[in-house]
Amino acid sequence: MEIKERKLKGVFEISLKPIEDTRGFFMRTYDLNLFEALGIHKLWVQENHSKTVNKGTIRGLHFQLPPNAETKLVRCIQGAILDVFVDLRKDSSTFGKWDMVELSEANLKMVFIPRGFAHGFCTLTENAHVLYKVDNYYSKENERGIIWDDSELKIVWPVKNPVLSDKDLKNLTFKQFKEQIKAI
Repeated sequence: MEIKERKLKGVFEISLKPIEDTRGFFMRTYDLNLFEALGIHKLWVQENHSKTVNKGTIRGLHFQLPPNAETKLVRCIQGAILDVFVDLRKDSSTFGKWDMVELSEANLKMVFIPRGFAHGFCTLTENAHVLYKVDNYYSKENERGIIWDDSELKIVWPVKNPVLSDKDLKNLTFKQFKEQIKAI
């Protein structure tokens, strides 16, 4: 397992290293010692699994307000996604900046996203399955989102007309987020 910090402080890209033989492979997907050494070990309280049928679907950009803000450990186990995260942390030098990483069953990568980020992804294949652990319990009352095509954030998505949920069509603009919520 190789873990390296991304350009947004606290976000880590994790490359899994399978041991292969004629039967298939075995790989470690979590290592307490490695995560503790980097200060990113969490008590994961939920694990979620999403299946997205259509290529070109965007889910997000979602976040939870405190006290329900979440750290996420995200992995694509079937298909491929472009995983996107936006820094919403108060007093962060990268507030309002975003980054992305492709996660797929082929590249065996995961991403660790700390509390204080909006998170979303775009499916690059049909039938994409995403597993993600969170360190806090879901709260419908504290769930919010930022619109995928926000003109201030200027995220470069691989689709122009994505499949979106009704809920995600109503997400806040980044300007509305800053006016109403300010930061996380």
